[in-house]
Formats: sequence, C-alpha cells, structure tokens
Amino acid sequence: MKKNQQATLQGIEKLSPQVIPPKFFFQSPRTVGQATKPGRVLSFQVAENLLASFRYAGAGVGYALRTQRNFRIHLMVGTLALSLGFWLHLSAVEMAIIGLTSGVVLTMELLNTAIEAVVDLTVQQTYHELAKIAKDCAAGAVLISALGAVIVAGLLLLPPLWDLFLTTLNPF
Repeated sequence: MKKNQQATLQGIEKLSPQVIPPKFFFQSPRTVGQATKPGRVLSFQVAENLLASFRYAGAGVGYALRTQRNFRIHLMVGTLALSLGFWLHLSAVEMAIIGLTSGVVLTMELLNTAIEAVVDLTVQQTYHELAKIAKDCAAGAVLISALGAVIVAGLLLLPPLWDLFLTTLNPF
C-alpha cells in the first residue's frame, strides 16, 4: 500500500473510531450467550445453520404470498405459462427459459417487497422524495422484468398455439 493511501486510511480511522467492540454479545431469546459474527452486530439474527437459512427464506416467500397481491398474480401467470408449455410439449430448453424468466419476475417482486419494507421502516409515516424514488424504481424493475417475461413466453408459446389453432380449424 502506498504512503498516501495509508495516511488516508489512518485519517479515516481517527474520524470514525469503532464504537462497537468486535466481540459483542447480542442477547435475544434464541441467542442468549452466543456471540454474533464480527461486523454483524446490527443484524437481528444470524442463521445458526443451513436449515435455519432455508426457514428464513421460506418465511420471506410465505410473507410475500400472504401479503403481496402482485406476487400471487405473477406466481399464477408463471404457473400457467409453464403448464401451457407442458401441454404444448415444448422442449426442455424452452421450458427452462420460461421457468427462469418467471423466477426472475418473482425474485424482483420479493426484492421490491424488501425495498418497500426497508424504506417504510426508515421514513415511517413521513414523506420523503428519495423514498418515493426508491419505491418507484423497485416497482419499475418488477414491471420491466414482467414485460420481458411476457415477451419471452409469447415468443415460445404463441407459435405452437397458432399451429394448434390452424390444425383445429383445418384438420386436412
């Protein structure tokens, strides 16, 4: 490291001394007496193991299913697109593409929900222009991913549906 970089780092350390000691014990009903990882002092709960991580993730998906109308709509549309793909005997690659694009939309909806929750926690009952921008951009990301998924599904599902329609009208 160069001398001026070291001097800058030392200056930053003087300006922002570490307030929280590295061996901080977080006392919650689940973790009484357990030390959290250094640098994770402000997080409420650190997953104890892989199964706990999956439980937390499942709780997030469950929350979105219970409270987010758009998540349920996207889930139904994705399920419909995959079902239609199976019925039309699409190839495995085409089904994977539909599944991945549906997964991207659901992921974006979960991220939108998380961003909205954090913004609401931060600004509480007050209006702030930056909070509006954050929420609008997150919703815009969901919209763009949903439009992309509709285009992909249309390109993959409409040709076989059109062929089925034509063979139904003219069986000869």
